[in-house]
Amino acid sequence: MEEKKFDVQSLIGFFLIGGILLWMLYNNSFDDNNKEEPKDNIEQVESTPVDTNTQEAPSQNALTDSTAIAEAKKNLGAFGYSATLDAASGKTTTISNDVLELKLENKGGYISEARLTQFKTFDSIPVYIIKDGNASFNLRFTTNDGRVLNTENMYFQPNVTRSGENQVLSMKLKVSETEFLEYRYVLKPGEYMLDFSIRSQGLNRVISSSEPVNLDWKLKGYRHSKSISYENRYTELSWEYDGGEDDYLGQGDLKDDEAEDVTWIAFKQHFFSSILLTDTPFTSAKFISKNLVQDEDVDTLYTKDFAASMPLELKGGELNYNMNWYYGPTDYKILNDYDRNLDEVVPLGWGIFGWINKFIFIPFFAFLASFLPSYGIAIIVMTIIVRIVLSPVTYKSYLAQAKMKILRPEMNEINEKYKDNPMKKQQETMKLQSKAGARPLSGCLPALMQIPVFYALFQFFPSAFQLRQKGFLWADDLSSYDTIAELPFKIPFYGDHVSLFPILASIAIFVYMMMTTGQTMQQNQQPGMPNMKFIMYLSPLMMLFFFNNYASGLSLYYFISNLITIGIMLVIKYVIVDEDKIHAKIQENKKKPRKQGKFAKKMQEMMEQAEQQKNAKK
Repeated sequence: MEEKKFDVQSLIGFFLIGGILLWMLYNNSFDDNNKEEPKDNIEQVESTPVDTNTQEAPSQNALTDSTAIAEAKKNLGAFGYSATLDAASGKTTTISNDVLELKLENKGGYISEARLTQFKTFDSIPVYIIKDGNASFNLRFTTNDGRVLNTENMYFQPNVTRSGENQVLSMKLKVSETEFLEYRYVLKPGEYMLDFSIRSQGLNRVISSSEPVNLDWKLKGYRHSKSISYENRYTELSWEYDGGEDDYLGQGDLKDDEAEDVTWIAFKQHFFSSILLTDTPFTSAKFISKNLVQDEDVDTLYTKDFAASMPLELKGGELNYNMNWYYGPTDYKILNDYDRNLDEVVPLGWGIFGWINKFIFIPFFAFLASFLPSYGIAIIVMTIIVRIVLSPVTYKSYLAQAKMKILRPEMNEINEKYKDNPMKKQQETMKLQSKAGARPLSGCLPALMQIPVFYALFQFFPSAFQLRQKGFLWADDLSSYDTIAELPFKIPFYGDHVSLFPILASIAIFVYMMMTTGQTMQQNQQPGMPNMKFIMYLSPLMMLFFFNNYASGLSLYYFISNLITIGIMLVIKYVIVDEDKIHAKIQENKKKPRKQGKFAKKMQEMMEQAEQQKNAKK
């Protein structure tokens, strides 16, 4: 009976203790008006931090926390103090303005979510540069007692204040109330750029000065555009170094590089970028870029994986770096307005091509877009004006072609007469062209002069942030490809859709080539040489495939440009240029003694010497 009595008493005691614990949990977690079930009470207590100052008796959770704190002090040494603070609850802190919302993790003190509030992705969801663990920011250092610690594993204590209209967030990783490592964020109204500083106070006795403090920053770029392959083509890691020079890793499955005296690092995505700037240059930095798009059908979330690693210098045993973060559009105007050389992040072309874009096309296009009803019309108007400005060059090029066309019968006679003597044939051809005032280079040079303009515009349209999600005619986004038909299969190098603007551009290019080079190609076909007519057909076809996944704004430009060029050439041919007059003038020129240029004279002398040596050997 005693054993049974003991079992009953134990059972009663178990239920009694359980009831008391449930009652304590109930009172600590809910107000008098809340009458939910005890099971729900327990769940609420587990997710809500406990106020130890008002608690009369330690709960089981508090005992567990005490054990964790002791373990933290054992592992973290002096930094174990941070585990005793409220930040150990693992919350996030949010700061925002009208264009940017940032969430920061108490654990690690870094930005864990960055949302651009004014923009949507191609599928109408908010644009996040950082979300769901795709980015990390960590300081790795060694303490005087030999521990290697990472800030991403420790808890910072947040404190949000205001300085005028600015939001100030101080995140402190504490050794004591007066000794800490601080990340300080200052967000201003309407700005994508925030002030950021790293400083320490009283840590010279904690952090070892014999080992470097290393900053590691990583980010996997989210997809934001309709074509992930096209977006990935303009996604790359770039940096500024050596007082104003800039460089980038470029494309490739795995790229890496190093630099010294680095003043900013940009994880550039096509239309949105993350940039870290520092007033105190990093003495050195290592960069890695890994391509994450191997198969567009499978790899649909991320474009590239970026990583940068930089040592931070201790001064007097303390850290003190003033920096900035930029989370925003890869927009030339916005970046250029900061006057920090950030416009180099936008790929406008090197050398003269970039200058043409910066000082001509970007301001001119912005001017047109300011009053025209759509960006598509602005592209058309700008293309028309560019072609009109270049029309004198087109005229000179066509005039040179017309002269060569008139001389072709005489050149054919020379080819037939000296078909067994290539040297003599070349000499006589040059003499004929010189007397007539018709040189092949006179047609090539005007065409070469247009290359900088064409290449600059080729760089301009894919980089124009203004075109993003702006529609025109059947294209719903001029920064991406237009679609008039979806294919039930995928064609290699072409895609699974049909874009109309590239088709129109390819037809216009084909017509232009027929007008300018079709007849010449056919008549100058040499035995054993590749079929030039086939090449003429192949070029527009290659462009059709190449541009099917490119920005429709670029295809629109090429279509209008070639259409206008065709029109200008028809006007030149049938209105301005009179081939009979050109022929008569050529005949007059042939009768006049013509002074040779130094280059032509030198070439003729060399050819004559070669001919004499050849005859002497016979």
